[in-house]
Amino acid sequence: MTLQQDSATEGDAIREIESDGAPTRFARGWHCLGLSDTYRDGKPHSIEAFGTKLVVFADSTGDLKILDAYCRHMGGDLSQGEIKGDTVACPFHDWRWAGNGKCTDIPYARRVPPVAKTRAWTTLDKNGQLFVWNDPEGNPPPAEVTIPDIEGFGSDEWSDWTWNAVLIEGSNCREIIDNVVDMAHFFYIHYNMPRSFKNVFEGHIASQVMSFTPRTDVVLDIDFGVDNVSRSDASYFGPSYMIDQLWTDTPDGTIETVLINCHYPVTPTSFVLQYGVMVKRLPGMERAQAEEMAQGFGAGTEATFEQDIAIWKNKASIDNPLLCEEDGPVYQLRRWYQQFYVDVADITPDMVNRYEFEIDTARSATRWEQEMAENIAAREQAGSA
Repeated sequence: MTLQQDSATEGDAIREIESDGAPTRFARGWHCLGLSDTYRDGKPHSIEAFGTKLVVFADSTGDLKILDAYCRHMGGDLSQGEIKGDTVACPFHDWRWAGNGKCTDIPYARRVPPVAKTRAWTTLDKNGQLFVWNDPEGNPPPAEVTIPDIEGFGSDEWSDWTWNAVLIEGSNCREIIDNVVDMAHFFYIHYNMPRSFKNVFEGHIASQVMSFTPRTDVVLDIDFGVDNVSRSDASYFGPSYMIDQLWTDTPDGTIETVLINCHYPVTPTSFVLQYGVMVKRLPGMERAQAEEMAQGFGAGTEATFEQDIAIWKNKASIDNPLLCEEDGPVYQLRRWYQQFYVDVADITPDMVNRYEFEIDTARSATRWEQEMAENIAAREQAGSA
């Protein structure tokens, strides 16, 4: 009997997948919790994040406050209580908690214990969105890592935000961060043909600059024409909040879009993925048309993330991915990302120094154009049979 060994020459090492599992620490940085006005309805809101429960509420002036949800008295859930003046009142015994974390009133008591204080989280209300600061060391946010203003927000030239959120279970946040450098998945998962692709990492910002055209062999929900080029300039500002500015050429003009792609961790192996879109009106376009277009982009974005989610739910976590040159700087991106999971004193230069990498997409495009032509020919042949 002859023994066959087809997979590798005898003695070749087999590449094994390595994974240390999800980090138990939550990233330092600003995390978006959604549209600000969602929380200004006169009610307390419950948010599961950072391994605990938070309560979000607006005071009498509309300022948004975030506290630990569980009352320090007897553990009642403040998010199930009521807003009373500038406080959130516990449904268990009506202890009143202000936005600074101090208990200001106990209706049945002669005085409030001096130590009656809970955790108040640092918030930021910008671009119509609410952010919360998380830092395992308890430090306040440095001014240089703030969320930038989005030009056009609040202008009559732009639509309002669309907004969607979905809970992703069984995955760590790093899965979505890897997309920053993953040029090839845009073709296979999102049905776009990358024409140029570049990454720049520096400080707390990781950027992806690319241009692309739609695949010609698939039918897309939003069709701007197979010859039209889209340009994307996307940057993560910190570990979880991306602003993606998009320009799409159409017969009617260039459509400008801002896409928000953000998330916050719930547990080490689950996170809430959120995304929102606003669109600039073309000359002569009514506001209602811009709102409709934004909804269309939002639906397309939802379909895009559903494709990602299907992959994340079934893939293995892998710390030592086996890469080719066109896979981009995965390891460099992960070093950049690591800065948010260590103490500030432990951040090393290779996590924050400027790094640039541009992929030559010419060969990939040639192969993909051939594949698309073959797919179209096969479909036409099947249709005529």
